[in-house]
Amino acid sequence: MSFSADALRKGGNRNGHGSVARAVVDHRLERRALINEYRRGRLARDQLCDAHPELIRAAKNVGAPSSVTCPICEVVKLVLVTYVFGPRLPAHGRCVTTKADLAQFEGRTDDLDAYVVEACVNCRWHHLLRVLPLGGKPAPPAAALT
Repeated sequence: MSFSADALRKGGNRNGHGSVARAVVDHRLERRALINEYRRGRLARDQLCDAHPELIRAAKNVGAPSSVTCPICEVVKLVLVTYVFGPRLPAHGRCVTTKADLAQFEGRTDDLDAYVVEACVNCRWHHLLRVLPLGGKPAPPAAALT
């Protein structure tokens, strides 16, 4: 199978619903490279620890605690915050606060993307960990609605 843009446009990578298959995008390699550059002294702390105040607020109030210690300050455990983006959602996305919210998005017919961000509430380090496809469920047949 070819992975060129033309092959994808022609349907070479289709899922069972006729749309192009979507996959998880993992950013761990980029994370590792940034941390290594910081530890080598090539990046200053203020270049890495600049999380937006709204991300830190979400991390403090609705984030999911992780077992990973912050790689920059090495003081506190990181917090995971998930935002969902897609059609009929605000341009800034929707912060997912519960598993029930996530399940609701998963059941939608629109193709959505969940961005999982790790954040440190101590030093303000943050990094996009992964992007997960959500939704995209086929609509129920018209006969099932009556």
